[in-house]
Amino acid sequence: NIAFLPRHGKSNNLLPSNINYRANIDCLKSLGVTDIISLSAVGSLKESIKPGDFVIIDQFIDRTFARIKTFFNDGIVAHVSMAKPTSKHLSKIIFESAPDNINILNGGTYIAMEGPQFSTLAESNLYRSWNCDVIGMTNMPEAKLAREAEIAYATIAMVTDYDCWHPDHDAVTVDSIIKVLNTNSLNAKNLLKSIIKNIEKTEWNWNDPAYSALDYALITPEEARPQHAKLKLQNLLKRFN
Repeated sequence: NIAFLPRHGKSNNLLPSNINYRANIDCLKSLGVTDIISLSAVGSLKESIKPGDFVIIDQFIDRTFARIKTFFNDGIVAHVSMAKPTSKHLSKIIFESAPDNINILNGGTYIAMEGPQFSTLAESNLYRSWNCDVIGMTNMPEAKLAREAEIAYATIAMVTDYDCWHPDHDAVTVDSIIKVLNTNSLNAKNLLKSIIKNIEKTEWNWNDPAYSALDYALITPEEARPQHAKLKLQNLLKRFN
């Protein structure tokens, strides 16, 4: 079964900072979702990664600051590992499913900014000095919350621009992004069709660490967990009841 959730709303009327990431992940968990493929528009921070390219992300740097980043902040404490934030198994399927007309890169670091404004030139150059590959506004805290919900997570980052660092390209604008985004959207649809076909014939690897992320993460003992918190987290903690 497949569930589709447009994180910005059906009419694209939610800023990245205003998305209810916790509600989205909790909803997917309640539907029985075990794996998430995130499709995300990003800017490139490297010459070799061009508009129109797709990048399968394997690391994140979180620079967001105005978002609730955990489910465990109301009487139940947990600390999940984010050392390897994406699913190796799911990422492999994505990479092997890419049609020949899509230039897809296997691995890259995504830096998440708060937005909604785009970067200053100083910020863009700072992130480049950190060896980040792409920049976006939506994958954090989404990836962290998916891990807390024990859902495997993979990102297809679709490059629309060179942010503002590139001397031979104009600073990023919404108009320039939309032009590339239209092509990227068509390619993404074709890629997803191929991914779904490959998933259907793949023997699934249930050893992904995401599926058991809470095994050693819950700190608050059972007897000390408030009832209201357990009710709120019932979708996440179902296997512990």
